[in-house]
This record gives sequence, structure tokens and C-alpha cells, in this order.
Amino acid sequence: MLTSFHKMHGLGNDFVILDERTTHLALTPVRIAALAHRKRGIGCDQLVTLRPACAEGADVFVRFFNPDGSEAGACGNASRCVADLVFRQTGNRAPVLQTRAGVLPASIAPDGLVTVDMGQPRLSWQDVPLAQAHDTLSLPLPGAPAAASMGNPHATFFVSDFSGLEQGYALEHNPIFPERANIGFAKIEGPNRMRLKVHERGAGVTEACGSGACAAVVNAVRRGLVERVCEVELDGGLLRIEWSAQTNHVLMTGPATLSFEGTVVLADYPA
Repeated sequence: MLTSFHKMHGLGNDFVILDERTTHLALTPVRIAALAHRKRGIGCDQLVTLRPACAEGADVFVRFFNPDGSEAGACGNASRCVADLVFRQTGNRAPVLQTRAGVLPASIAPDGLVTVDMGQPRLSWQDVPLAQAHDTLSLPLPGAPAAASMGNPHATFFVSDFSGLEQGYALEHNPIFPERANIGFAKIEGPNRMRLKVHERGAGVTEACGSGACAAVVNAVRRGLVERVCEVELDGGLLRIEWSAQTNHVLMTGPATLSFEGTVVLADYPA
């Protein structure tokens, strides 16, 4: 049996999107990892599934899976891609996504850029989460990163260069992060601009990380390094992040691109 999929990316952070709104698909962590494999599967940074929404006002329930088969609570770039896909399918320029991290309103501008309201950052040590009580503005690790949750755990190191990027895997698995963490390395270039590289939990270094960009700006604002509206330059391109002083919500704006559509025989992949 052939199953349709969409391959999309946000600034090079790429996704396989499978639609389960009408048909349940036999997706296990093993099968997800096989589909995400770059040489033996379709290949992606994350696999995304769409299900019927159960939250009032939401258009679709979205789940995000890392390439190792584990589930993530949030993904900013994938959220933009899903919002764009819903717009392509329905013409709705203001789709609302239900995720495990909350309900995320989105909007598609006439120029095609997609804005997603990523909600409020969670800044307590329990919410990141950390293994025990620490000041999330300065963790007891070399480099004293700041931590925040955008529906998934993030630690941001503020650096002068990116020589520490190779430590991402070890930092992801540091015992201070009981659910592992996305590790960001941010270089401040001005009050409204930063460069960012992210080692994503379960995926490694990617060309862009939307939730990581949100967390980096939140942490930089908390430290007085940038203003509340900031351009984040990632390897794949630019995101505009705004941490609203009025609502405390983080708004992320950037592109979403449909690479191609295809079909796959799920039974050909191990379950």
C-alpha cells in the first residue's frame, strides 16, 4: 500500500510530513528512524505526523519525531512548514496548530513568510527541565549557558566563535538534562542580530532550529545582550524572533518550502 508524504524544509531544516487525519499509519520509533535515515530511507531531520485536532479552534494536531525515533514536544521550523501546508490545502492564512507543547496560532503573509506564535517560554528549572534546582540564567557548566523551554529543552551558550560546536553531543547528554537538550551556540553581533548554530537533540547539528532561535533570543534578552526583536542568522538563512513584552509570547517568522511530494510503502521499513 502506498502512503503519500510531503518533504518540506525551513531554512534547510528538513521534514517528512505524513498525514494521519483519515488513516492511522503503523509508525513505531524503529520505523520512524528508518524513514528518517539519509541513505536507506527518505531522509529528514524530523518526521512529522498530522492528526485530527481535539483542541477547540485548532485545525490539526501535529506530532514531531527526532531521527532516532524519539518524540519532541515542539519544532519551530516544522510548525511553519505545517502551517504553510495547511494553507496550500485549504487557503486558510491563519491556521492553528495543536501540539504537545500547546496550541500555536500561525499566519501566512502575502510574501509567503510564515509567523508562528510559539507561546510563552518556560524558564523555571522544573520546566526546562533540569535534574535539580539551578539558576536557569547561568547553569553550572563550563561556559555558563542559559536554559529555557520552548516546549522542548534548550541550553544557549554565548560565544565568540563556534569552536565548541563539537561538544554538542556530550552536552546534549549531560546528566543536568534528564530529557537531554538542544544545545545552541550564539554569537551576538548587535542589539538586534545574532549568529546561531544548534546541535539538536537526537539529530545533531542542523542548518536551522526554529525553537532554538526562539530560546536563544529569550536567553539573550534575559542577559541584556539583545533587544526583544532580533534577527537570527542560521546556516540556512534568517529568522525574525520577537519576544513580546505585552503578551510574553515568542513570535517566529521565516520561510517554509515544499521540496517535493512522493509515496512510500511503509511495510518495506522495519517496525
